Amino acid sequence: MTTHTRPSRVVMASSNPGKLREINQILGGLGMEVIPQSEFDVPDADETGLSFVENAILKARHATQLTGLPAIADDSGLEVDALKGAPGIYSARYSSRSGGTGTGTTDEKNLQKLLQDLKDVPENERTARFQCLMVFMDHALDPTPLICQGTWEGHILFEPQGKGGFGYDPIFYVPSENCASAELAPEVKNRLSHRGQALTKLLAAFQSAG
Repeated sequence: MTTHTRPSRVVMASSNPGKLREINQILGGLGMEVIPQSEFDVPDADETGLSFVENAILKARHATQLTGLPAIADDSGLEVDALKGAPGIYSARYSSRSGGTGTGTTDEKNLQKLLQDLKDVPENERTARFQCLMVFMDHALDPTPLICQGTWEGHILFEPQGKGGFGYDPIFYVPSENCASAELAPEVKNRLSHRGQALTKLLAAFQSAG
């Protein structure tokens, strides 16, 4: 197995400000400079995969190929059991898919579409989880990218709560904290969340490689 040492500079294959903020909060104090791909004018990769891990690899390869730097990519989303795992890999563009209203996709439109799709689902059947697949690639031809997964269990509320976070955070209830994800302090969310879990595993992999 190829080993990966922790780089001093890495490009983040995302234009999502919420993801960038959370990843920098976790990696920023570890001597790693995380540079968003937008600083290199790298366009978003086409997410043509059918799974989180496929899309994360596509995004990481795209970013490192165009910048020459090691790349981290995160593909994540929300799985709702009552919707057979939807919105899943389409979480960021859920409102623009079949059944959505209006044009364009925003966090608020996605959230409202999900609440509408679940309007007749009782509380005990609203179980859900956030999934995160984090991929690190040394270069575009890296044959053994580091792949780390984080899963965060909860359930979907009937209406939004809290102003923090982004995406579906206002309607994702966290049982251990008795509140929505959007009501958590950033340091608590980073410790508990799917993205925080995946990043912790990624850092552990770097450290084990020396």
